[in-house]
Amino acid sequence: MGTASELARAQPLAAPRICCLDLDTFFVSVERLLDPTLEGKPVIVGGKPGSRGVVTACSYEVRRLGVKSGMSLTEAGKRAPHAIYLPTRHEVYGTYAERVRAIARRFAPRVLVASIDEMYLDFSGCERLYGSGAAAGGSGGEDRTGDAVIEGAVLQLTTAIFDEVGLPSSAGVATSKVVAKVASALAKPRGVMLVPAGVERAVLAPLPVRAFPGIGPAAEARLHAAGYRTLGAVAEASVADLQGIFGAWAPSIWRGLQGLGSGDLGRERPAFAEHDPEGETVGSISNERTFREDVTDPATVEAVLCGLCERVCWRARKRHVKARTVTLKLRYADFHTLTRSHTTAATSSELELYPIVKEMLVAARTRPLPIRLLGVQLSNLGMFEQLPLFDRNERVGAAVDSIRARFGFATVSLATARGPRGGATRGRG
Repeated sequence: MGTASELARAQPLAAPRICCLDLDTFFVSVERLLDPTLEGKPVIVGGKPGSRGVVTACSYEVRRLGVKSGMSLTEAGKRAPHAIYLPTRHEVYGTYAERVRAIARRFAPRVLVASIDEMYLDFSGCERLYGSGAAAGGSGGEDRTGDAVIEGAVLQLTTAIFDEVGLPSSAGVATSKVVAKVASALAKPRGVMLVPAGVERAVLAPLPVRAFPGIGPAAEARLHAAGYRTLGAVAEASVADLQGIFGAWAPSIWRGLQGLGSGDLGRERPAFAEHDPEGETVGSISNERTFREDVTDPATVEAVLCGLCERVCWRARKRHVKARTVTLKLRYADFHTLTRSHTTAATSSELELYPIVKEMLVAARTRPLPIRLLGVQLSNLGMFEQLPLFDRNERVGAAVDSIRARFGFATVSLATARGPRGGATRGRG
């Protein structure tokens, strides 16, 4: 049982003050900033068509053709053969994301980064800060409700991001994170939507089941088979009925559909707080990738797994440490999660670890369901003796790190992670 303060934070807020800010087609928008001739054209970021990577981002022009983030580039090439295909440049996108985060921190006392293109802001207690007519964008004597004041502040935020950085964004404001996220999707493109307290269920009711965060293709199929096609229909079901579909996640999803999701922002995702001090052997080093769309394509899974191995090994080398234990994390589309660990000779080389992790995945994947998440963790860390003059893998690692230090992490990677034609695939932490 949690403490009183923990339970209070787990409840929705009394008024809509949680904002979900989502950068519209972020990677594509950055590429268009760098090359204005791409504006209005069909653009796919992720690599070349037919390569073994996945679509990292795509413009609205190709979404109409059925292309989605997480789709294999082979399938994207079939659906949009005439689109403009660009490689993923994470370091470039990271710079723009940090500029947006800096703007967001000017507007709200607490900002939580959820991913490179999404963040949550808590505007609780900011009504007076933005309550004057000038601050809220209205006339000096305008009598504005607290909700209208916050909605105006969020509109200022999205305007500032576009004016100062050049990136379009959308935002949803609600009493909980989950409803705010749904509202941000409904506000696209370049809109702001505030859901007043008490009407959350009415807003969610007509939406298709996939509109709710956490419901992927597999859960959608099970819901449809059970006769549920809208979120309103799911909200009418009992928790017991939903447990057969969502298992342990059923109570959380049911609460969210009632508008009773948590008003607590939670914690920063590890990928955006990577801290690798030299010589640090305490704890572990891990990165993971949650797919926007559940994945079945073996080549896509292999490319992402390889990229994750590269990332954790690169971080280990930055610390000048090696690991004796590697752990694979696998989450299926139905949220069933398992981990497998293997202890080997101390190493920080992806050339040594990737074949091990690949075998672990083959052994662990005993179910035919699509994959929702992959993760790789290094533990049992230590500053073990190194013999770089005699260890080919360490010489390769040092050379790769030297290139990355000058030109960025995504500049060089194993062929498996990029695909045969150079389509880079990277995992989020």
